[in-house]
Amino acid sequence: MEFTTGGGPAVRISATDVGKRVSIRRLNEPGSSPERFTDTVGVLTSWTAGVLRITRRSGEVVEVAESTLVAAKVVPQAPARRRGPAVGRRELVEVAARGWPAPDTGRLGAWTLRAAGGFTHRANSVLPLGESGLPLPQALERITAWYAERGLAPCVQVSTGDAAADERLDAELAAHGWTAERHALMRTAALAPVADAVPAAEAAAGVRLSREPDAAWLRAYGRTGDPAGALAVLTGGPSVWFATVPGEEAGEEPAAIARCVVDGRWAGFAALHVGPARRRQGLATLVMAALARTALDEGASAAYLQVETDNGAAAALYDELGFTTHHAYHYRRGPVR
Repeated sequence: MEFTTGGGPAVRISATDVGKRVSIRRLNEPGSSPERFTDTVGVLTSWTAGVLRITRRSGEVVEVAESTLVAAKVVPQAPARRRGPAVGRRELVEVAARGWPAPDTGRLGAWTLRAAGGFTHRANSVLPLGESGLPLPQALERITAWYAERGLAPCVQVSTGDAAADERLDAELAAHGWTAERHALMRTAALAPVADAVPAAEAAAGVRLSREPDAAWLRAYGRTGDPAGALAVLTGGPSVWFATVPGEEAGEEPAAIARCVVDGRWAGFAALHVGPARRRQGLATLVMAALARTALDEGASAAYLQVETDNGAAAALYDELGFTTHHAYHYRRGPVR
């Protein structure tokens, strides 16, 4: 790797390059590695208090002390893929969980217990990846007690499709009286066509992007429940963006909003909402395109989203943008005691 300015290495990035893909070389601490330097390529997601956070394409976040930088520069983005991504179910479920993170978690073997004050099923349910380490009746007792301590009903997220273990878990939960609810689909697409759905200049002019939701965005979203839990989930994730189409008049509520989290090659879309008076005007496509272009700039190439099976209007939009179903899932809620 070469960094040259007048024949020598140089640090040619600053905090103004947050959001760009960078290549850096840092000096290792004595004794920490047989190599004197370590090279890292990824998206510069923050630079605060003398520490850089760089998100690699794999989703790994690397923290680098500014004082250890030897050389650094902005580098071109990787070419955007226009075909749908190939991905296993576990990878996608783990990416989606990182992109909608519960502030309160626990572990039961390979199962993750998640709580966020009741804000959304995704952040208040068990994610069972692997084995719990206990017979199912005992595991359910532990889960029920954990959620009861937080004033929440116990709930498990269960994928369905071709995985025998998932199907078996679903059947066993049903046999124990856990009822199915909130059936949904995990859908994926190539990211570049989503960005190209609206000309870049139009998206840039019509959509305001920010790193945190303001009060108007939260009001338009509406599903906040516990404010602290909701904000922790919404702002959590490797690199989060919020999109707003302002109202036509000053002081009006936003015409449209959405959220996107960038995690390596993945861009996850959520919280898409268009005000009733502004529907069927292309605003949903507009905010999706603006967020997709930002995610492309950060090095992402694939998109995912989660949508309930009875949301026909959203399904039609996502079909037009090239999203296809990766797998289905639903939740199993524990019996009332």
